[in-house]
Amino acid sequence: MNKRLIALAVATATIAPTAIAQTTNPVTLYGRVWLMVNSLKADGGATPLSTRTTVNDGSSLIGFRGTEDLGAGLKAFFQLESAINPDEGGGTFGSRNSGVGLIGGFGTVMLGRWDSPFKLSAIFVDPAAQVTIANQLSVINTGSFNRRENNTIQYWSPNLNGFSARVMYGANEGRTPTANPSNVSISTDYEIGPLRISYANERHKDQRGTTVTAGVTESGQNLAGTFVIGSVKIGLLTQKFKSTGRTDRKAYEAAVTYTLGKNRFFANIGQNKNGAVPTALQPESKFAAVGYNYELSKRTAFMMRYASLKNNAASSAGLSGSDLPTFAVNNDPKGFGVGLRHTF
Repeated sequence: MNKRLIALAVATATIAPTAIAQTTNPVTLYGRVWLMVNSLKADGGATPLSTRTTVNDGSSLIGFRGTEDLGAGLKAFFQLESAINPDEGGGTFGSRNSGVGLIGGFGTVMLGRWDSPFKLSAIFVDPAAQVTIANQLSVINTGSFNRRENNTIQYWSPNLNGFSARVMYGANEGRTPTANPSNVSISTDYEIGPLRISYANERHKDQRGTTVTAGVTESGQNLAGTFVIGSVKIGLLTQKFKSTGRTDRKAYEAAVTYTLGKNRFFANIGQNKNGAVPTALQPESKFAAVGYNYELSKRTAFMMRYASLKNNAASSAGLSGSDLPTFAVNNDPKGFGVGLRHTF
């Protein structure tokens, strides 16, 4: 009997430190599964697309995150977040916001793959959160500035009386004998009560979109804001992009959201224009969308979306999140969708 008690005491002593460590510095498993069923088509142009039904992933994910208290007000943190595609079975480990860093009174320093300050300066205006067919990326993702950037070094300031800032440097790992590509992105935010305003500036060296191109420089500016009045949230956004050898491209968005209990209604409109070589016909697209969410519980929601996009004879923009084939110029895609989102 005494031998059994001794063995139990030894086992308890071995297990206890691990259990305590996990309680002190827990690792959190989290995620969401989000699928939409869409009916989509594209009129106009030389090659219209007939009506078809698609099942689309709405940005499903699984992730792990945790912190460790290092003492003296300093913490280490990590996050590994991966996209999953329950509609098709795809997904890549660590493909979403993933990195490691330190948090202290100075702010946060992070290394890894993460949303750029420019992207975060725009996404908060979008009532569709840059997913489903009703999201802002149909008109504002110009020159691939809306990036989740690889190989970044980022600094996030603490909040000082409503002001905060983010700085990102994207390393030049893609350097070639003729090109030295790199990205720099900076944003500043001010938030007080119902008001939030954000400005961002981003510069891409030796790149055209996401392609390494020697001698090409791209820059983008984003100014966005939201204001909440009771149950209504209003959002506005304007962007301007410059690229070597192209006309300045501009994008605009306006959104309104109304929340009533478990119901959320929103409308979203946008436009982008220009950005081609100066001698060419300049592209232009106009976007409109409406959406509805019903919160079935704190973790599960039902939603409906409708979106329409009109392209001129130089534009072939598509509905973001639709998984439709590549569009031809002057196609006018539109679609209706319903879906479910569950978080854990």
